[in-house]
This record gives sequence, C-alpha cells and structure tokens, in this order.
Amino acid sequence: MKNLPVILLRLLAKLPLPVAHSIGALLGWLLILLPNKNQRIARRNLELCLPEMNDNQRKQLLKKSLIETGKAVMEKGALMCWKRKRVLALVQDVVGLEHLEEAHNSDDGTILAIPHLGDWEMIGLYCSNQYPMTSLYRPLRGPLDNFIKTGRERLGAHLVPTEGKGLRALYSALNKGELVAILPDQNPGAGKGIYVPFFGIAANTMVLLSRLANKTNAIVLYAYAERLPQGRGFRLHFIPTPDDIHNQDIHTSLTALNSGLEKCIRTLPEQYWWSYPRFRQRPEGEPPVY
Repeated sequence: MKNLPVILLRLLAKLPLPVAHSIGALLGWLLILLPNKNQRIARRNLELCLPEMNDNQRKQLLKKSLIETGKAVMEKGALMCWKRKRVLALVQDVVGLEHLEEAHNSDDGTILAIPHLGDWEMIGLYCSNQYPMTSLYRPLRGPLDNFIKTGRERLGAHLVPTEGKGLRALYSALNKGELVAILPDQNPGAGKGIYVPFFGIAANTMVLLSRLANKTNAIVLYAYAERLPQGRGFRLHFIPTPDDIHNQDIHTSLTALNSGLEKCIRTLPEQYWWSYPRFRQRPEGEPPVY
C-alpha cells in the first residue's frame, strides 16, 4: 500500500510530543532486545569509532542510541505536519544564535552543515522560518516524496534535488547571500566522494560542501537540534567550523569538516544516528566492515 507511510505519519502527528517520545522509547527497546540491522550496524560503528570505550560503556551507549532512534521515528509526524506556531514552540533554547545572525548579516551566504544528530528536521524548519533557505534532498519514491517535500518546505524552505539543477540552485542562493543546508555525513556513493578520516576511520566523504564554501566564500556553521528529555522539545546549536574548511586543498578541507562533525557528535553521542552504514564503501583493497 503506497500511501501507508503517509497515513502513519499523519496519525503520529495527532500525538503530543511527550506521548510520541514515550512510544518511541518502547520502539527503541524493541531494537535493543530483538536482533535487527539497526542494532548490528550501530554496534559495529561504535566499535570502530569509539575504541577508547570499554565494552560495557559501548553497550550502554548503544541502548541509549537505539532509544533515541525510536524517538526520532515517532516525532516525524509532528515535524512534518504541525502548523507553524505549534512546531516552532518546540524550540526551547538556541545556543550560538549570534553565529547564525552574524553569518546571515554578511554578504557571503551561509552553509549549514547539519549532521544526523538529534533531529535535523527541526533545524530546517526553524531556519527556513527565519531566513531564505535552500536545502539539498534526495527525492523518494511514491506519495511519500511529495509529503516529505511539502512538510519540509511549509515554513519557507526551498528543496532542490541532488542533481545538476539542484546544485546550480545552491550556488545561486549563496551568491544572493542566502542560507543553504546540507547533511554532510551522508555516504555519497561509490566513486562520488573522497576518503578522509571520520573518527579515525577512512570514510567516503562528499565534496560538495567544501567546493561550495571555496567557490562562494560562504560562512559554514554546524547545526543540530538536541532532543530534550520528557518530550519538552529541542535545544538548537549553531557552531563555527574550523578555518581549514575553506582550504583550497580538498583533502585538508574535508578532514577539517569531519573533525568538526566528530566534535559535535561527541557532545551528544547518544543522539547520533549510529545505525547509518557510514563506512559502507571502503578504499580499494580494504575488506567490508559490516
């Protein structure tokens, strides 16, 4: 049934956020107790990325991460459907707002590097309500694509696909001094990125953000929405990036990008999407890790 995901998300939107998060926590416990792909990949990623932790520490972090994953699933209905005033009321605090305002007041445009940390949808909703904003996205199949696109654009964002026309729109927005949003910790696919360290592991890393920053001189900020306990909403964070992101050497730029992402994730590791197969592609000659 092609419309089932849309129907489910609309039903989830009827739940108050504390209720949605409580159900999400139960979903997380199912991910903990029952063997599944999310659990397997998250466990492996934690072994690779956080070797300084002992087995018990990683086990506890895995549990917290899967519970937060459950919450992330259950809050999508609210973030995709709630009206402007109600969804913006979920923002309880904004840390580093001065960095965002300073960047916007410059003439160079602003790139938000939004990792899969907390809930990235909330960053897009908040910022697009404040500023002209263009976001890159990968189109989905079926009715879910229009539903998600409409939900993300409803407060003012302009979504463009990951293809030539969309990339030109990003450059155009930055040249006009506007805001652009990119999720930089996605695997760009075989042959489409460069391998640089991420938590000390060679990771296929997208080059788009660094090339945009260098060609437009845009200011780059990390941004993530911390999920607050008991369904109280979100605390948004805007953080300056390392200067080397603007380095003309692409390897230096990407290494700086990933280093800053790692620092963000270490501040809130339980809310990172560890079940994403970040290291699916390996450098030539290396064995698979999953």
